[in-house]
Amino acid sequence: MNPHKTRTSLVAFVLVAALLATPCVAQDKSSIPPAEAGAKAALEKSPRHGEYVDVQVPGMKVPLKTFVVYPERKDNAPVVIVIHEIFGLTDWVRSVADQLAADGFIAIAPDLLSGRGPDGGGTESIPGEKVRDLVRGLKPDEVVTRLNAVRDYGMKLPASNKKTATIGFCWGGMTSFHYATAQPGLSAAVVYYGTSPENDAAYGKVKAPVLGIYGSDDQRVNATIPKAREQMTKQKKSYDARIYEGAGHGFLRAQDGREANAKAAREAWPATVQFLRENTK
Repeated sequence: MNPHKTRTSLVAFVLVAALLATPCVAQDKSSIPPAEAGAKAALEKSPRHGEYVDVQVPGMKVPLKTFVVYPERKDNAPVVIVIHEIFGLTDWVRSVADQLAADGFIAIAPDLLSGRGPDGGGTESIPGEKVRDLVRGLKPDEVVTRLNAVRDYGMKLPASNKKTATIGFCWGGMTSFHYATAQPGLSAAVVYYGTSPENDAAYGKVKAPVLGIYGSDDQRVNATIPKAREQMTKQKKSYDARIYEGAGHGFLRAQDGREANAKAAREAWPATVQFLRENTK
C-alpha cells in the first residue's frame, strides 16, 4: 500500500466530510432594476403582488392611476413613492417599483399624467413626444398636491409602517428634491440625476435627508449640485451627492451599451436601498 496515496485519500475524505457538515450559507441574490429593454420581462417574471389602484386627489375629477407593489415580508414596510421620468409611467418605472418591493418596501408609482390624455386617460393614451410636453407642463404645486394624495394613501395602508420616502429619475429626480422642500413629513428623498431647486430659501424647508445620485457626464444636471451642497450645508441639512465616473444621464435605465452606466447602476442601487432603509425604520 502506498502511504502517500493513503494520506492523500484521507485528507480528501476529511475535506469532503467537513464541507458536507458545514451549514449552507445563502448566496446574496440582491439585484438592481433592469435596463429599459428588460423591464417588461422582469415584471412578467416577478413573484410579487402588483396592482393598479385609483388614488383620489382633492380638486381632481380623474383619480391618479397608480401602480402598487408589495414586498414579501412578515412585518409592516416603509412606503417609497416612485416618481416617473419625463416619459411618464412606463414599464421601466414599474420595474423599478417592483425591485423596491423586492428590497422590502411598499412601492407606489403614480401616473402623474392621469386625466391629461384623451378621454381622461394617462400615459398609455398619449402619443409619442406629447408625453414629454405634458410632463413638462405639470405645475409644481399641482404635482405636490398629487404626491400628497399618494403619500396619504400609502400612510393608510394596513401594511405600512407609516414612514414614506420618494425616489425619482430625471424630471422625477428634480421633483423628488422639490417635494422634499414642500412636505415636512417625508422621511427621505432620493434624487437620480435631477436638477436641484433654484430658490435658495427652499432648502431651509427640507426636513428629510436627501441622497443625490449622478453620472459624471451630465453637466446640465451636475452644474446645479454646488448650490444644493452649499445651501444644504448652510441650512444644516443632510445632503449626500454621489457622482459616478463615466456614467451619463439616465444611467439606471440606460445600462445597456455603456459599461460605465452599468457599473454606476450596480454601485448606486445598493447605496440607494441602504439609504432608504436607514431613514425609514
